[in-house]
Amino acid sequence: GGTTSYFEENPVKENAKACDSNKTERPNVYTPLKEIKADFLEKNQECYSTSAPQSRSKSQHQSSAEKQSQPLAKNDGELQNGFHKMWTLLLVLLISVLLLYVLWSGIQDGTSSRRDAEILQEFRARMEKLKNTYQSQDPDLWRRAHASLEKRLNSSRVHLEPAILLLTAGREAEKALRCLSNEIANAFASSQNATTISINGVDKAIEDSDAVKLEVDTELSSGFSEGKKVAVVHRFESLPAGSTLIFYKYCDHENAAFKDVALLLTVLLDEQSLRKSLTFQEVEEKVRDFLWAKFTSSDVPSSYNGMDTDKLSGLWSRISHLVLPVWPEKDLPLEGCT
Repeated sequence: GGTTSYFEENPVKENAKACDSNKTERPNVYTPLKEIKADFLEKNQECYSTSAPQSRSKSQHQSSAEKQSQPLAKNDGELQNGFHKMWTLLLVLLISVLLLYVLWSGIQDGTSSRRDAEILQEFRARMEKLKNTYQSQDPDLWRRAHASLEKRLNSSRVHLEPAILLLTAGREAEKALRCLSNEIANAFASSQNATTISINGVDKAIEDSDAVKLEVDTELSSGFSEGKKVAVVHRFESLPAGSTLIFYKYCDHENAAFKDVALLLTVLLDEQSLRKSLTFQEVEEKVRDFLWAKFTSSDVPSSYNGMDTDKLSGLWSRISHLVLPVWPEKDLPLEGCT
């Protein structure tokens, strides 16, 4: 009168049990050997057939994972190739820029060198012509003036200070002093396709010192800024004493306003002539004593713009780089300069 329940065994499990029994079941010794062998092979075939779906499922999962990993590996390879190409391109661009810079620098240096050579050749030709015209001058005047000015004709050279020449003469050589200073300045300027700034101290002798100082500053600053390469200040001793302090700005050893230019100053002494037997050192001392007497004994107010011994000492140290005597010349024209 009870209810009977039936539970179906999992076929896979039954087969597994059967497979296990194959391992443990001992054959009847009376069973023929052929039957035992056939029965064993049949049961093993069933075991293989039941386990095959599982192995196929496992292999399908592995192949699916391999297929998914293949695009990732492909993407990584493409990314690495992209980086390599980018760095290669950057390296090529960098090398190209460096080569272009070196090539351009070489062209610029070559052009600058040729230009310097042309300027130097032109300057030497003009100075040689002057030397043949002013034959009474000391050979050292040409040598020293030429060496000082030639340094400023090299554009590749770093110029730390301007070239300062102070030419001086006695009364008998006044015309030669004026003409020669103009000629040397023009030779220096013309070789560079430039012009000369000219300032005459005699024209400013009676003007106010501060006004002259401003005028000279304006003329020099505007002229050099416009590309002029040399200034001639005739009769430096005739300028109002205080106004000469403006040359601190243009003749300083380290902080000159313009360093690739030249300034030629002329000083006409009170004495009639300079002895040719004087050394360059003795001529320099004569000019220094003359300016001391001229500037410190004149009626100049003792103010900031006035001249005193200390200020004159500082000025002299800046303008006395090269003091050159000029001797009279017989064959100069009566009017003007050659």
